[in-house]
Amino acid sequence: MAHKYYSQRTGTNPNLDGLPIEDTIGLFSRVFRQLEIDGYFDEAFGFYCVDAEHIDGNVKDIELEMLLTIRKKNLWPISEYAASYSEDDFLDVIEFLYQHVSKPIDGTMHSYGGCGMHWETFNKKEGQKVFREKVNSVLGHYKNKFELSEKGDILHKPEEGFEKIFNADVPSKDMNIVGRINAATTNFRRHGSSIDDRRQAVRDLADVLEYLKPQFQNLLTNKDEKDLFNIANNFGIRHHNDKQKTSYDAAIWLSWMFYFYLSTIHVVLRKIEHDKTKT
Repeated sequence: MAHKYYSQRTGTNPNLDGLPIEDTIGLFSRVFRQLEIDGYFDEAFGFYCVDAEHIDGNVKDIELEMLLTIRKKNLWPISEYAASYSEDDFLDVIEFLYQHVSKPIDGTMHSYGGCGMHWETFNKKEGQKVFREKVNSVLGHYKNKFELSEKGDILHKPEEGFEKIFNADVPSKDMNIVGRINAATTNFRRHGSSIDDRRQAVRDLADVLEYLKPQFQNLLTNKDEKDLFNIANNFGIRHHNDKQKTSYDAAIWLSWMFYFYLSTIHVVLRKIEHDKTKT
């Protein structure tokens, strides 16, 4: 755990809950600039040479590429537009850069005029790893809690106490189960996910439990089974009918349903695997 300084311990620090968006973007801009200087975007965006001036990278027109992929103008160059970014702009740019970063591995030194390294060999996977570590360090200071995943998606950070269940591998060799759970988790946590997206994620987890039911039915009484599926069946998640309860705060209760089902699935899968090893 990071050391807490005096004003953080006493509760007088004005940013106890995290930094505002403008300060977070300011931190990110400095981190990006350092990576840019170190050559992490030379392969994609090119670089400046004292002899040849700008040498193109794989992306010849960065503004056009952003318009085609993000569908927004006025994002590039970062040094010019970062101060006007909204939260959505900021997180879009992070995801865009993740797709184009690569670690410089080898090249030739151009000493004339102090030009520096002309990198020629790059490693994309290693570059993404470094970028993700640095970006998540920045996002860790932001008052709104996000993180950049290994796939390059901005996700809402898990609620406190549930971090381990997201980091743990799904205890199953059935790729149908693993894929369904991982997809539901990503859809639920992805930045910009709608209430319908979250409801679908809960529905997918309930379907996984339904799929597993024949394997754990002997662990439950009829009442237990009814209680387990009652939430999804009677609260407008799975089957739709006029008897369902829909007048609840979806943003709050969908989160509870999601964590409830995800935790239950992990317990059930571990119990199933445990019973297999005993036979």
